[in-house]
Amino acid sequence: MRTIARDVATVALVLGLAAVPAAEASGDRDVPRARVWVTTPDRTELLAERPSVTFGTPPTAQPTIVVDPGRDYQTVDGFGASITDSSAAVLMGLAPAVRADTMRRLFDPVRGIGVSFLRQPVGSSDFTASAGHYTYDDVPAGQTDFALRRFSIARDEAKVLPLLREAKRLNPALKVMATPWSPPAWMKTTDSLVGGRLKDDPAVYDAYARYLVKFVQAYTAAGVPIDFLSVQNEPQNRKPDAYPGTDMPVAQQLKVIEALGPRLRLASPRTKILAYDHNWATHPNDTATTPPGSSPETDYPYQILRDKASRWIAGTAYHCYYGDPSAQTALHNAFPAKGIWFTECSGSRGATDPPAKVFRDTLTWHARNVVLGTTRNWARSAVNWNIALDNTGGPHNGGCGTCTGLVTVHPDGSVTADAEYYTIGHLSKFVQPGARRIASTSFGTTGWNGQIMDVAFRNPDGSTALVVHNENDDPRSFAVNVGDRTFEYTLPGGALATFTWPRSSQLRSRLDFVPLGGTTATASLGTGAALAVDDDASTRWSSEAPQAAGQYLQLDLGARKHFRRIAVDSGGYLGDYARNWQLSISDNGTTWRTLATGTGAGQLTNVDVRRTSARFLRVTATGAAGNWWSVADIRLYD
Repeated sequence: MRTIARDVATVALVLGLAAVPAAEASGDRDVPRARVWVTTPDRTELLAERPSVTFGTPPTAQPTIVVDPGRDYQTVDGFGASITDSSAAVLMGLAPAVRADTMRRLFDPVRGIGVSFLRQPVGSSDFTASAGHYTYDDVPAGQTDFALRRFSIARDEAKVLPLLREAKRLNPALKVMATPWSPPAWMKTTDSLVGGRLKDDPAVYDAYARYLVKFVQAYTAAGVPIDFLSVQNEPQNRKPDAYPGTDMPVAQQLKVIEALGPRLRLASPRTKILAYDHNWATHPNDTATTPPGSSPETDYPYQILRDKASRWIAGTAYHCYYGDPSAQTALHNAFPAKGIWFTECSGSRGATDPPAKVFRDTLTWHARNVVLGTTRNWARSAVNWNIALDNTGGPHNGGCGTCTGLVTVHPDGSVTADAEYYTIGHLSKFVQPGARRIASTSFGTTGWNGQIMDVAFRNPDGSTALVVHNENDDPRSFAVNVGDRTFEYTLPGGALATFTWPRSSQLRSRLDFVPLGGTTATASLGTGAALAVDDDASTRWSSEAPQAAGQYLQLDLGARKHFRRIAVDSGGYLGDYARNWQLSISDNGTTWRTLATGTGAGQLTNVDVRRTSARFLRVTATGAAGNWWSVADIRLYD
């Protein structure tokens, strides 16, 4: 594992952590070029900058990532981790010069990876360095403090707050989210921070709301404004392992939100409330611990967003420990006006796993699921758990004994970068807060299918960042197309890369995407015709037989649509393109007119025609080949 502190010059060179200007520093500015940074699973390259590549106009036979800045999605708030009590303890235990350098490597956008989002525990979590757990208003057993006279964040002034202020100084764009693991014990049915529920009492809901508001105000006064606040970490985790946690069913979370919303809006208008803050799907262990007669509430976030209390919340937060990122898109489709944030995922290591295996497994899983899976499914943030831990994965007080951080602090005072440093860095260093995700065809899946997976963003300065992961263990080649310009690239097996390029008039598209909502598809053979019009290049219709003349795929657009280009994309399955083809159109699905014919030469075939309109399209194979014929997407442009 590479050291990121003690040998600063070497580290800067290894990580390639130089400035990332919006344009090339030298050379012909009229020729668009992309800069490239790569991390490989064997650690031979760690955010290493490679020679830039030039956009050209050559034909390509490779699977082609089509980046379309004209189609945009969610706005980015940031990427990062958490300075937990444990993280603060190990960082503050470093020699001052090493700590300063480590903080630069984490938060400085030029000399480091520019971490731009932190999720901070409100009080104690399992990653607490002290022997006892705490909140900011603890009183002796049997006592209460409804007036919150004992409220104090003084404990955080020793380690956590100084580090947060330094992080904000290094990266002024940094956003901070706060999340409680437990309300004060005197508010709970168990009189304990571990387990139990809030007492179902209006006075308790009011006190808890005021407690959270006081925290936001206190942190703001201490120089750390709070941008986001969720009301409970993992509210369905009813049996936390010796660390703070609270069973907060939907009805109680709604009561907290109703009490908190108006108070917080008055006290701190900038602070947005996030609901749920738990897994993509309800974990079986959480279902099993549901009290008799109670619902497991497997639709928890849907219930929250359907309630009138949702007027107080900006959206929903998710974790990675069960389910998959597609749950985010399902929720977005049901409630498109509400945002989605991804707020926790920890790397993990087996007791006997060698470091090389931990690095490889973490890099590739997080690349698919956290870096690309969450962002392609509407997440406005991607956040790991601890930003720093010691070499034993601690200190921790209950909970996870196998977690890893972005960096590890060793007994000799050195600091090494873990895989999460690079996975988060491939986003945070190049994707600025305020960026918008833009359309890009992607062939990989979070479940691993051995293909190329990617996500693209347009930064506020007009530059583009494209993050690409090769899921395969072997090198894979692909092309990147923007407007009428294309370059080809090959990534080593398992590698993660970020490509950046400045705004350029030569990379503007002259055509606009035509939405195909409501389109249906049929085919003469094979299965999955509908997958050719789902705007997802990781799925496909396939003939499931060698290509032969007369095979066809037919689209009913639902109404007449105008277009000037038809893109027939065979996706990532090399060789599955039609060797010869005919494109026909119809207004009634019975009488057909040939619009174009041609010979396929690669995975993406763009057919440019005079502007025309039709309701029905048919692509017919007119030749034969031993390969199956696959279509991942048909796209229209006008």
